[in-house]
Amino acid sequence: MFITSMFVTILDTTIVNVALASMTRSFDTSAAAMSSVSVAYLVALAVVIPTSGWLGDRFGTKQTLLVALALFTLASVLCGLAQNLPELVAFRVLQGVGGGILTPIGMTMLFHVYPPKDRIRAARVLTVPTTLAPALGPVLGGLLVDGPGWRWVFFVNIPVGLFAIAFGLLFVARIEGPRSIGRLDLPGVVLSAGGFAGVMYAVSAGATQGWTSPSVVAAAVAGAVLVAGLVVWQLRSARPLLDLRLFGNRLFRTINIASLLYSVSFLGTLFVFPLMLQEAFGRSAIAAGLNTFPEAVGVMSGAWLVGRIYAAIGPRRLMASGMLGVAVTAGLLATVRADTAPWLVWLVMFVLGVAMAHLFVPAQTAAFATVAPGRTGSASALYNAQRQFGMALGVAVMGSVLAAVGTTRLTPDGPRPDLTAYHTAFLVAAGIALAGAAAALLVPDKEAAVTMTRDTKAPARQKNEDRPDPLPDGSR
Repeated sequence: MFITSMFVTILDTTIVNVALASMTRSFDTSAAAMSSVSVAYLVALAVVIPTSGWLGDRFGTKQTLLVALALFTLASVLCGLAQNLPELVAFRVLQGVGGGILTPIGMTMLFHVYPPKDRIRAARVLTVPTTLAPALGPVLGGLLVDGPGWRWVFFVNIPVGLFAIAFGLLFVARIEGPRSIGRLDLPGVVLSAGGFAGVMYAVSAGATQGWTSPSVVAAAVAGAVLVAGLVVWQLRSARPLLDLRLFGNRLFRTINIASLLYSVSFLGTLFVFPLMLQEAFGRSAIAAGLNTFPEAVGVMSGAWLVGRIYAAIGPRRLMASGMLGVAVTAGLLATVRADTAPWLVWLVMFVLGVAMAHLFVPAQTAAFATVAPGRTGSASALYNAQRQFGMALGVAVMGSVLAAVGTTRLTPDGPRPDLTAYHTAFLVAAGIALAGAAAALLVPDKEAAVTMTRDTKAPARQKNEDRPDPLPDGSR
């Protein structure tokens, strides 16, 4: 159920981008105004993620996930039926609320079922939605927009959502949260909602509206002030909404830092590559998606390989080598031109996917190894907030590079596409990946030892004997 719901939420992020041009024509509005459809979804995700841990603990993870799935599916129906831009933006916010709850809660459920020694399997399973969905989005989006129309990029979520809800009701067992749940941290909710909304809006809109735009500057400043207030409040609160003390756990902290950098680099690269194919080379959305698809194949192949060698090598070296691989492939993409052999581009994208697997699988496996089971919900919320911010930041950074360098140049025959901006963006992504490799070298393998076993038993609900001993840093 979680894998299906995660797949559809990630797919929704990429598939909608392909349909924005068609929506712009349908509603007779500007491209700048239509970008609010994507920004509204990202902002809603950022606002809801911090509360997901408390909701799961208070109402039960299964019940919360089912409600979130129902909300996401209903919002998809409403988005497909929207008659104007304000309606579509409002329904996208509703969709973001459901989507923002799904991933953290689902991850909490997954880690309750898989004890630390079996989490390498869970991480391999998670590669399916996180890699296949972004690659399929442009292809499926192009087919739907060119076929039945843009409304079907939302309607396609309906059968998947209904299937996941039915499966959850019939087959997924209830997982109890902590016995003692405090009241919702309302000041934390207000500060996190306002702070994350402001920051995410600024990051998402800055690349298109300009970083000096009054609305972007105001949102960034207000968001930063509220986030600072949130940090102070959460560290003083006895029952914080976001358990920031988890960052005192060295393993959790270093993996989150490395994961943030790889999200920026990898997602930024996946943003620029299809854009270059379409805008600079004149390829269709479907063709761009098909050229991106080898990356998904590479991730799935790499996940199989990492699953076999993880116990012997550990997360530190795997993540560092993966980041180096991302840096090298991003650098190679900076040499791609319109006449580059297609097979060579496919090979680079495949290797990029393999490198990504060396990052995602170990990070997902080891990040929660030393987190107490009762704090998994809070840790999942923090991890997914960082991941969502990294995704938005990757697009914002690369979009800003494209805007600063300029994707066209004036010629006697008029404006022509200029590859310099795209190649520069790939080089920036490579530089960020190198910084991520340095961060990955700080990951303490010894603290992730509980996940580095060669257990072949089927996963079972976690018991006390599966839990690692407390660490001396007081993170448990």
